Amino acid sequence: MPERRDWSRNELLVALKLYCELPFGKMHSRNPDIIRHAAMIGRTPSALAMKLTNFASLDPEIRSTGRKGLSGASQADRRIWDEMVSNWNRLAIEIAESDGSLEADYATLEKTTSEAIDEDPTCYIGGTREAVIEARIGQNFFRKAVLSAYEYKCCISGLAVSELLVASHIVPWRNDAENRLNPRNGLCLSAIHDRAFDLGLITVSENLRVVLSTKLKKMKESRYIQETFVRYEDCEIQRPEKFSPHIDFLRHHRETTFVG
Repeated sequence: MPERRDWSRNELLVALKLYCELPFGKMHSRNPDIIRHAAMIGRTPSALAMKLTNFASLDPEIRSTGRKGLSGASQADRRIWDEMVSNWNRLAIEIAESDGSLEADYATLEKTTSEAIDEDPTCYIGGTREAVIEARIGQNFFRKAVLSAYEYKCCISGLAVSELLVASHIVPWRNDAENRLNPRNGLCLSAIHDRAFDLGLITVSENLRVVLSTKLKKMKESRYIQETFVRYEDCEIQRPEKFSPHIDFLRHHRETTFVG
């Protein structure tokens, strides 16, 4: 019988990455992503899948739905989970590094970074090229975590074409450095609903229902506005499997961005 060995920090980070990026229903040993990452860290797919369900047992969003995961979470599991939820930005970058993606993404993004620093109006961090690259890698983690939480469907319309989906920040990137990569500061929206959300033409209430601005309501005679927005007024958004939008972030959007 092989000797049991403790999980290293690097292995736990890879597992945590998969937990954040995979829908709950795909956290099983037959998933190709789990098989591939298990080989990378020298674990069996079953062991890696089990580690994901250990993390699920620590996730209040999963427990609130009646699903409990496995109860064998270790103290190391708990420590790294607490690290993640207390500092999403730092852990997101470390997770990318542990998966070996930082070097690959660096090579891909380096070509456009200089232009991004000078020309991209949504790049609010300034500083070194490495800082910009790390921020963009973090954004990739944020996108995958948010979209997987909503099973790759717009939480308003149900659109399931990933190329047309956006991990939309509730509190804008530039306004809250500490929660830039916190998936609870995100909603999975279609591109058109993301744009309307950013402009404050729609928002989400405390009880997770769609609220339309007066401007959109006045345009309800438009068939496009009717089909795209009015039909969803006061409808509950699709609740995510994990990383539910934080009530404080939603309140901030209603109070500072929504045009009413």
